[in-house]
Order: sequence, then C-alpha cells, then structure tokens
Amino acid sequence: MTVFLLAIILRVINLQYVQGDAYRKLATELTIRQDTIYANKGNVYAADGNLLATSMSKFNVFMDLVTVDPVVFEKHVKGLSVELSNMLGSTASYYEKTLRRAKNKKRRYFLITRNIGYTDYLKMREFPIFNLGVYKGGFIAKQRTERAHPIGKIAARTIGYDDFRGEAGIEGAFAAYMQGENGLRWEQKIAKNQWKPIADYNEKEPIDGHDIITTIDVNIQDITHHALLRRLEYFEADHGCAVVMETATGEIKAISNLGITKKGTYYEKRNYAVWESHEPGSTFKLASLIAALDDKMIDTATVVDTEKGRIYIHGSKVEDSHKGGYGKISAARVLEVSSNVGIVKLIKKHYDHQPEKFIKKIESYGFTKPIGFQIKGEGKPIVPIPSDKRWNKISLEWMSWGYGISVTPMQTLMFYNAVANNGVMVKPRFIKELRKQDKTEKLFETIVLNPKIASDTTLSKVRKILENVVVRGTANNIYSSNFSMAGKTGTAKKYLPKHLDKNGKTVAAGYSNRHYVASFAGFFPAENPKYSCIVVIHEPKKEKGYYGATVAAPVFKEIAQKIYTTTPIDNQVVNEQVRFAEIEKAYLKYEDKLQENYSKIPNVRGMSGMDALSLLENIGLKVKISGVGKVQSQSLKKGTKLIKGRTIILKLS
Repeated sequence: MTVFLLAIILRVINLQYVQGDAYRKLATELTIRQDTIYANKGNVYAADGNLLATSMSKFNVFMDLVTVDPVVFEKHVKGLSVELSNMLGSTASYYEKTLRRAKNKKRRYFLITRNIGYTDYLKMREFPIFNLGVYKGGFIAKQRTERAHPIGKIAARTIGYDDFRGEAGIEGAFAAYMQGENGLRWEQKIAKNQWKPIADYNEKEPIDGHDIITTIDVNIQDITHHALLRRLEYFEADHGCAVVMETATGEIKAISNLGITKKGTYYEKRNYAVWESHEPGSTFKLASLIAALDDKMIDTATVVDTEKGRIYIHGSKVEDSHKGGYGKISAARVLEVSSNVGIVKLIKKHYDHQPEKFIKKIESYGFTKPIGFQIKGEGKPIVPIPSDKRWNKISLEWMSWGYGISVTPMQTLMFYNAVANNGVMVKPRFIKELRKQDKTEKLFETIVLNPKIASDTTLSKVRKILENVVVRGTANNIYSSNFSMAGKTGTAKKYLPKHLDKNGKTVAAGYSNRHYVASFAGFFPAENPKYSCIVVIHEPKKEKGYYGATVAAPVFKEIAQKIYTTTPIDNQVVNEQVRFAEIEKAYLKYEDKLQENYSKIPNVRGMSGMDALSLLENIGLKVKISGVGKVQSQSLKKGTKLIKGRTIILKLS
C-alpha cells in the first residue's frame, strides 16, 4: 500500500511540475481556438455611384443561459420576450416559455434567431438581459457576410462572383484586390462540441476590401435590360445579348445577357456578349465593303449585277432573301438592301486571286484574335486563312457575307464603334477606376487598338450608307424622323452539329432552316455618334419572325430612343415641334394627375419612378425609393387619407 501510494504521489508530481506545461498547453489547444472573421469584400459601383454589388453582414444570435444570474433572468425575461416578439414575430408568451425551458436545461448555446441584418443586430444588443453583454447577459452573435446586388440581377454575369462557383466577371477578375484582410477572435469549446466567443470584442478586426468603379450607367442598363427582355419574351427566343458602348471612350454603359429557363423565364445565364463566338451573318458585310473601298477595288457607285437573286459558286448556293433579286445595283445599295449575291460577287471579283490581302484587312479590324478582357471566359474568334486546313474554294466568298467565320458580339460592336469614331478603334472596357478607402488608386484610360481602320473618305461613305440602311434599307421599319440612327441588320442560319431530333432520329450536321441568329449593330445619333450598340438574339420562334430587322432592330431603336429622351446628347439637331406620341400622352396624363385636388393617397403603381416621385412630392408627401424602373408597390395604400409630410416608400421593378 505504501509503495502504491508513493507511486501515485510521484506520478502527480510528474504531471503537475515536470510535464505540467505540456499538458496545460494541450488542454488549451483542445478547448480554445482562434476563429476567423471574414472581411467584407469591396463594393462594385456603377459609374454614377449606384451600388451594384456589396457584402452584407448577417448574424446568428445565441444565448448562454447558464451565465445569466437567476435574479436578473426573472426580472427581465418578460421584457426580453416582448422585444423578441416585436422583432421576430412570434408571441411574447412563446419566447418566455422557450427561454425558461432552456434556462432549466442549462443551455449554453441556445439559438435565438438566424440571418438578421446589422441594424437588427444593434437593436437586439440593447434588449433587456442582452444589454449586459456576453458574460452577464449571455448574448452571443456569430457574424458572416453574403454578397448582395442592391439593384437586382441586371448585368449580373458581368459583375460576376468569386465564391464556390469559381471566379467570373469583374469580381472574379479582381478577386485579390477586393478580398480585404480577415480578422480573428478567440472561441471556447462548450458542451455538444459547440464553440462560443470568449469575449465580445475581436482579437484582430477585419479590414474590408477595396472598391471597383465600373463604367455601367444604371439608367442605360435598365433601358437595355428591359428592351432586350421584352423582345426575347415575345419571340420566345433561346437567348440574347445587348451592349451599349460610349463611342469616344470605349466605356461599356450597359450589357445585358439573358437566357431562357425551363419555365420560359429569362435570367443572366451566361455572358454571351463576351463568351459566345458565332457566325455573324450580314453585319459582317460592312467589313467586306470597307475593305474593298479602302483598297480602292470599288467605289460606292460601282454597279454589280445581282442577277435573279441566286448564284452558285463551286456548286454552293448564294441567295438573296428578296425573291427575284435586285437586278443591277450600286455597291452602296448592296449594303442597304443586304444583298448576299452582290457582296459575294464584289469580293470574289477583286480578292479571289489575293485572299491574303482581304484577310489582312479583317485582321486590322480586330476580328482575328480575342480583344483581351480582364474578365475570364472570352470567346475565341475563328477566321480561316489560306494556309489553314479549314480553308476551301468558297471560304473567301462565304466569309464576305458572314459565314464560315466566328466572332463575338463584342468584336462586332468594337468594329462598328470604330466606324462611328472616325476610324479610331478603342478597346471596350468595363472598369473606370480602383478605389481604396474613398481614394482613387488607379484610373483606367481609353486604350486605342488601331488609330485608323480606314481612310476618312471611306468612313464618310459607309456611315452615310449605314444611315440609309435605316432610312430606306433593310431596317427602314425602325426609321424615325425625330432622331437619327445608323446600322446594319444581320440574319444568319445556325450551323447545328450531328444530333438527335425530338423523335430520336439522327439529323446530319448542317445549317438549320428553323434556327436563326438575328442581329443589329449600329450607332446613334448618325451625324455625331455618342453611343454604339449591338443586339444579338438566338433562335427566335420562326413563326413569329427571324430576320434581324424584325427581331433585333426594334430593340436597338427602343434603346436609342429612350437614351435619347433621357440623356442630353450634344450637337443633335431636333425640330422643336416634334412630339413623341407615347411620351406626349404620358405627359398629359401626368399633368392631369397634378391638377387633381388630392385629399387621399393616389395609386401610382405602374407609373415610372421619376413621375411618381414628382407627383407625390407635389402633393406634400416625402418619398423614399428602392430599385429602378416602374412602381411595383407603395407603402401607403391608395384611398387612405392624405396627411402632408408623411413618408411613402416606393418599390420599383
């Protein structure tokens, strides 16, 4: 017994003094740890300061009921229950019963609520009992951040993300810059393998990431998004994109990419404008015409015989959409009416023996290699050259009218923008500046990729032709005497690989007679271009229409018209007597509303946000607005008594 007792004493001495430090360290490591507090990523802003993407703090709130003194608990549990009821919704009696039950069970990590915002978190900290802090009041809050888009999902694919899905768009390209520095705090292990903060302060405070200012204009983005969406819905198209670019700077003012879901709705599925490389069709004819004009192979007055609208080259058919052809027409008219036969005959005659010269021109127009965006996922263009395996006897002729090549919508837009910009090809860009704590760290200047794509004489001629396309050519359906536009329609059959149809039968690869790509690229105003724009819509329902003039051009017109009526454009000559019927009607309706003697709250649902704001402020209300577009809901119900000075909150679409 004595020996056994001595052994125990020696063991205790060994554990306490010889190995004591090592075991104390091990115990601490098993019960205490450092928890990472993730920093908020930087914000993404529109050019006008609107917030496009931000990190929002969310809190899960727990309560350690063991640390709360029983006397304090009994005194304040009813008050705490009432406050929780007011904020979270359940009855006060429910919270009181729940808290008493948890107190009796000695719960140390009892869940109060999840995912409350920062404002509610601050309020909850001041509730009875909770205001005593983590040690006496048992208040435990675990913070996390989530990404939010305050103005909705417009331009979502371009704004992008950096999360479990990977890196995409602007946020993916600048992930390291926006990340910030994470903070730390100590946590202690408690029952049921749970961890709670030791203190209500952080060991190291997180430092938020840096901000990015984009070139996006929220007003133009809203116009572009809804104009494209309406057209996609009407034609039941598979997907489409629309981009608006500032001519002189290359700044992308709006970019919308919408794809269809199984339910028939549309959302920002992929960044089609940047990613999707496809056969452009007739919008590419402008490049062919400029090349021939600039090489002095032809003039705009050069006559070409389109015959009866159909020719064969090495057994392959080239056909105009207009049955019977256009007869003998000028090169300028070839582009205005988009004659496939005309452009093919012109290019074949002058470049068939020297295709390399034509390819060199196409290369100078930016079609042979990617633009080189900072955001990931840019599509690769395909332009065959005579030394390629894919080059064949009809490659040159097919290329001249937009087949046999593949380019992205952004490349086509960049080329049309150069035509509008007196031949100066600028690189499209999405970023205006990088900002750190309200101080500009880096400004992004305009990058010139080609100082002159063609002579001034050539550019002057083709700009006039593009204006005539709208006045008397294939896009005359969008002509307006109130403001000028210039551009080119495009309609291309889609090449489908070998596949199975709905009945399970094998269909050979080839150009489809049911699947089309409709497009329109151009600029406005025609005389002094401020913006260039491209619209591309894939696979519209054929029964409703599939030509570029029918499907895509009206989107361009709506965008141009709404930008024109909401954005000042210099040097635009306008007849002061001109009136837009719809605008005039809306204005008169608004004036009528102002004349009413309001004693009750009016119904402003369906009105534009700006009209509703003016109306409500004029009748004495204070107005707060969230979102953009038309009014979806109003906080004060229509018909209730009007009390001047009250605040009404409008939620816009």
